[in-house]
Amino acid sequence: MEKLVEYIVKNLVDHPEEVEVTLKNDKNAVIINVKTNEDDIGKVIGKNGRIISSIRTIVKNMSVKSNKKFIVKIG
Repeated sequence: MEKLVEYIVKNLVDHPEEVEVTLKNDKNAVIINVKTNEDDIGKVIGKNGRIISSIRTIVKNMSVKSNKKFIVKIG
């Protein structure tokens, strides 16, 4: 899941070398933290949050098979 999110985000931004995706296991979920260059945050979020919402939908649909909850955070 981490590689999928990293691939999507790197193809959206102007500075793909600065994209960092990390996983953190929580009790109820796996948190995927995405860090980018400050100039690229808007591109990942998108107008009215549509792009990040789409990324979260993809992750949610992919996680159905693993029986785990995944949360994508930008920061």
